[in-house]
Amino acid sequence: MITLPVYDKNRGILMPPDAHPANTLDQGIVWLGRTVSWCVPVMALLVLVIVVLRYGFNTGAIAAQETVQYLHAAIFMLGAAVALQADQHVRVDIFYRRFSARQQAWVNGLGHVVFTLPLCGLIGWGSWDYVIDSWAAKEASPEPGGLPLVYLLKTLIPVMAVLLALQALAQIARALTTLRQRDNA
Repeated sequence: MITLPVYDKNRGILMPPDAHPANTLDQGIVWLGRTVSWCVPVMALLVLVIVVLRYGFNTGAIAAQETVQYLHAAIFMLGAAVALQADQHVRVDIFYRRFSARQQAWVNGLGHVVFTLPLCGLIGWGSWDYVIDSWAAKEASPEPGGLPLVYLLKTLIPVMAVLLALQALAQIARALTTLRQRDNA
């Protein structure tokens, strides 16, 4: 496993990989983000091919169109945890930026406990039967020439919920560490 230092934005320093238990998860999420980011140029190239085929040769490519949809879904569903790890989710930042590191840790920790984790549970629970039914039927595209992997696409829903919940737990652990450091200082 590659061990990279992880930036602690609250202290403005790079932490060694073993300095915080959440860093191992962060490394996995960062790796996932780098891997999924390769979907973007592939998706752009496929869109170019689809346009050339459609307007240059007057032919369609259903499998390519569906591949673009699958890649797009993967970018967003797998990228949710990456955005959370990088603290890039949208937030109303009227007061937060003026808060101390301790206050920000409270907001982050409570926000994940009250909002993120229950939402992940709801998404995972709500999608479970949907995904199981899709796997049981080995659901495929209804389009002629479409991809026979719809069940894999639907599996991204609970996977996203699990990854997001794990990253939220890492963020909660980091917030608790910040709160403990401030208490001991």
